[in-house]
Amino acid sequence: MGGETLGASDGMESASDILNRIFSDDGSGSTGAEMADLSMRYQTVHSAHFPRPDRTRFIAVANQKGGVGKTTTTVNLACALAEFGAKVLVVDMDPQGNASTALGIEHGPGCDSTYDVLEGRLKISEVKVKSPEFENLEVVPSSIDLSGAELEVADLPDRNELLKKALATFFLESPSRYDYIFVDCPPSLGLLVLNAMCSVNEVLIPVQAEYYALEGLQQLLHTIGLVQENYNPYLVISTMLITMFDRRTILSKEVYDEVKEHYPDIVLNTTIPRSVKISEAPSFRKSVITYDPKGAGAVAYEEAALEIAERSAQVLNKINMKKQGSED
Repeated sequence: MGGETLGASDGMESASDILNRIFSDDGSGSTGAEMADLSMRYQTVHSAHFPRPDRTRFIAVANQKGGVGKTTTTVNLACALAEFGAKVLVVDMDPQGNASTALGIEHGPGCDSTYDVLEGRLKISEVKVKSPEFENLEVVPSSIDLSGAELEVADLPDRNELLKKALATFFLESPSRYDYIFVDCPPSLGLLVLNAMCSVNEVLIPVQAEYYALEGLQQLLHTIGLVQENYNPYLVISTMLITMFDRRTILSKEVYDEVKEHYPDIVLNTTIPRSVKISEAPSFRKSVITYDPKGAGAVAYEEAALEIAERSAQVLNKINMKKQGSED
């Protein structure tokens, strides 16, 4: 009996039968097919070339609506780009400090933070910390103290450009060349967000795959338009990323199609799925890139990062044209 092979006649499937059932195309093995597809996507993105931009890209990640994956997007795009060789700086402008937490950075009350930078007590070079996530990823952490900054600097004549001036000073003195600067904005439309948008050339908008997200998007676009008219004429909306996408629902696809129809040049082809692992990662002070590196969430953010990297020349050229147009 020891040498007999168990098969269908014994009421059990052989290994070959199991594999055929899992990876069959008849719809009954969809989970296995998804796993095979995810494995192929992982291999594809990890063998891809991530071009580095010709000059630093300054990107604010903004959406006044909470819970759309704004900070999650900031953290995981920064980590994905750093993973593939880019030098990245994340500036946490949200008093909640969630980006700092996810990147493994201490940011309790009294810690050196963006609050000290905006108030002029410290330079970015004195506050930035290397993230344990990746060697070439640095963070300017936030702290709860930042929540009072809007009132404290409200009467300053240059209150809208505090971060812009701090970044300019930092880059004049920095011996390193950064590829990407991500500024994680709070879920509001106040002075902190205005500072962020005045200090960058690009806005990246995460859009949740839900109906109400479309209503909030119009309000955000109106605000960005006002910033462009009154404070930062070189600001462009370079990227929209659909988050919390559930491929099982018609609504997710409808939201994606709607946004893609109206903004075909800036909506990424990649969508970020709803994922337990994405939500769990910050509680371990990690990005999903390192917490679940072969999972659907990590692969999706890597694919989005690749799209962003590949669009660098196009985006930078658009910014150049804006600057040349204003000079003419």
